[in-house]
Amino acid sequence: MGCSFSGLNALYDAVNGGGDVWINDNRFRIVRQLGEGGFAYVYLVKEVISDASSASSVGLAKKVKDPSHLSDDGTYAMKKVLIQNNEQLELVREEIRVSSLFSHPNLLPLLDHAIIAIKPTQEGSWNHEAYLLFPVHLDGTLLDNSNAMKAKKEFFPTSDVLQIFRQLCAGLKHMHGLLPPYAHNDVKPGNVLLTRRKGQAPLAILMDFGSARPARKQIRSRSQALQLQEWASEHCSAPFRAPELWDCPSDADIDERTDIWSLGCTLYAIMYGVSPFEYALGESGGSLQLAIINAQIKWPAGPKPPYPEALHQFVTWMLQPQAAVRPQIDDIIIHVDKLISKFSQ
Repeated sequence: MGCSFSGLNALYDAVNGGGDVWINDNRFRIVRQLGEGGFAYVYLVKEVISDASSASSVGLAKKVKDPSHLSDDGTYAMKKVLIQNNEQLELVREEIRVSSLFSHPNLLPLLDHAIIAIKPTQEGSWNHEAYLLFPVHLDGTLLDNSNAMKAKKEFFPTSDVLQIFRQLCAGLKHMHGLLPPYAHNDVKPGNVLLTRRKGQAPLAILMDFGSARPARKQIRSRSQALQLQEWASEHCSAPFRAPELWDCPSDADIDERTDIWSLGCTLYAIMYGVSPFEYALGESGGSLQLAIINAQIKWPAGPKPPYPEALHQFVTWMLQPQAAVRPQIDDIIIHVDKLISKFSQ
């Protein structure tokens, strides 16, 4: 999927205070800002179609291959990225390229995109802006939901814990099954969108492929090991980062099981609202890195009755410091399906 630099591809007017945005040939009205982080802003937008009677055959509907990705009411999420230099530009291009590789119900699809050149102003030094369009999920992330539940001392029931987790496994299986396999590299509650559904577990969708890269790397020198650690420190959230990305040996084969570690941390977080190692940040003299490298898991108080011990054992199985003995995604799916059968209500 290529990127276009034509100024006609993403014209905007007063984006921060409402207005319209053009992404290629399609026009969207800014409804409100949903969030921001770093140099990126996320907006709720609504497609503007001049002739409503032909909405099913024009606009985004004409461009998107899978009609299930289209919104019933024309609303979408638009990510606007302010790009200052060529390195950031390449990262956005790579995110667009990688996103186009995936097609799975539990992976957030990129519906359209544009990158435009911007004349620098006195206030800022942006030289490009990127606009990425996605389906919108207004129930927020797993992190948002966990924080709200924690404030009320609420917990997901065991059946929902397993069903949310099973969906994340399905999305990762798709990524790990590509040739070459891709690792997400930043699996965490903040990158999982939830949509609440009546009478069934929430829909879970893994998003943000800005850190996704081919999973398998041969490390054969100290400089390569340090380079990987430096890359991981910038792209992989610390409380969910695998031990081999904190302290990489000079002779190592890295593979997609870095994601399995993050998946184990995320299962713990679905239950308890935090990574299993964040306690180390609050301890005097505590070290997050040491807690992770030694897999020092602490189990907090949970719901009453508590989660089954089988779930704790499942987390521990994924959080093995030696990547070579960590399970693969297919092993995880077999095991979670057994647990679903055992604990389904």
